[in-house]
Amino acid sequence: MIEDVGGTGPGAAERAVTVVMPAFNEGPHVAAQVRAVAEALEKCGWEHELLVVDDGSTDATAEQAAAAGARVLRHPRNLGYGAALKRGVAHARHGWILIIDADGTYPASAIPSLLEKAGRFEMVVGARTGGEVHVPLSRQPAKWFLTKLASYLSSCRIPDLNSGLRLMRKELVERYRHLLPDGFSFTTTITLACACNGHTFDFVPIDYRQRLGASKIRPRHAYDFLILILRTIVLFNPLRVFLPLGALLAVLGLAKFVYDCFLDNLSESAVLALLGALMIWSVGLLADQNSRMALRR
Repeated sequence: MIEDVGGTGPGAAERAVTVVMPAFNEGPHVAAQVRAVAEALEKCGWEHELLVVDDGSTDATAEQAAAAGARVLRHPRNLGYGAALKRGVAHARHGWILIIDADGTYPASAIPSLLEKAGRFEMVVGARTGGEVHVPLSRQPAKWFLTKLASYLSSCRIPDLNSGLRLMRKELVERYRHLLPDGFSFTTTITLACACNGHTFDFVPIDYRQRLGASKIRPRHAYDFLILILRTIVLFNPLRVFLPLGALLAVLGLAKFVYDCFLDNLSESAVLALLGALMIWSVGLLADQNSRMALRR
C-alpha cells in the first residue's frame, strides 16, 4: 500500500479554500480577475470564498471587487503586499489559502492544477516556467541570480522563488507569520522557510501573462530580496553561509602562507586570514546551534 504523507495533519484533505487577492489601485482589472477565479473554483467543486484585500487604493478597487462578488477588506492606507496577504489569511474562514494577484498576470485557469496536489503537500507553488512567460527583460538577470542563490543556500531546487500564485495551509502561514515581511518579500520568505525546515511543497509549471497596468516592482527590490535571502538562510541554515565564507578566507590565508614560506617571511595578512576563517566558522557553528534550538521550541 502506498500512502502520501506530505499533507498529513488536521484538514489535509479538506476541500475548502479561501482565495486571498491583494489589490492596490487595480480598479480596472480586479473584477475580471475575481470572476475568473470564481469560475475556476466552481469547476473544481471546492467550497470557497474570495477575499480581496484593498491595500489603501485611491481608485474604485474595493467597489469593483465587491460588485464582482468578493468579500472585501480595506486598509486605510497602503501597508504593503505582505501586510495585505497576512490580513487576508487572518480573516480566512478555510484551512487552505490560495493567493493570486489582481493584475491578471497569473491565469486563474492554473488553479485546478494546484488544488489537485492539496492532499499531498503543505504548499503548492505555481512556477512561472510554462510555455508563455512574460517577464520584463530588465528583471531576468536579477531573477535568475536570486533564484540560483536561494536554491544553493537552501539545498533545494527552487524554480520560482517568489511566485504570487500558490496554495498553502493556513497553519503554515501562521507558523511563520512573525517572520513574513509586509512588502513584496512575503512569498520569498515563506518559500525559503519551507525549503529550510522540512515542509512538503511542490511546483506546478504555469504561464505568466503580461501585466495589466503599471508594475509596482522597483529596481531597488532586487537588493531587498538579496538581503532577505541571506537573512532567512542565516536564520534557518546558517552553515550554508558561514562555511563557504570561512573556506574562502582559509584558502586565501593558506595560499599567502605558502607564498610567505618561499620568501621566508610570514606576513600578518596570512595569519589574519586564517584566524578570520576560524572565527567565521565558530560564529557559524554557534548560529547553527541556536537555529536548531529555536526550531525545537
